[in-house]
Amino acid sequence: MLTAKQKLGALGEAHAVNYLKGLGYKILERNYRHRLGEIDIVAKFKNNLVFVEVKSQEKGVDFSPAQNVNSYKQKRLIKTAQIWLAENLISGEIPWQIDVIVVEIDAQTKRAKIEHLQNCVWAK
Repeated sequence: MLTAKQKLGALGEAHAVNYLKGLGYKILERNYRHRLGEIDIVAKFKNNLVFVEVKSQEKGVDFSPAQNVNSYKQKRLIKTAQIWLAENLISGEIPWQIDVIVVEIDAQTKRAKIEHLQNCVWAK
């Protein structure tokens, strides 16, 4: 059985996927796991690969979960993305980036407000 936090996270990821699809992103993989980390969404947009970290929260919380993507988390995301690229035999010439999507969910209506921070991981 899922915890309340896991349910919120799953709902946030579903909203993020729908949002990205609406912008024309092609979803390649969800919830990629490696012993070093996890990537919530792997997508392609135009000629770029985009690795997406989704952070979900309930409406009314004053703290942005994007603040949890600290330098340690960024380094793990980068390493995990590099492993995904190697496992999928993706050439180093294909541009890629890591985005963070913050999903604020209204607990009653399940509607979401989305903030998309593009190419925001800098700890390479």
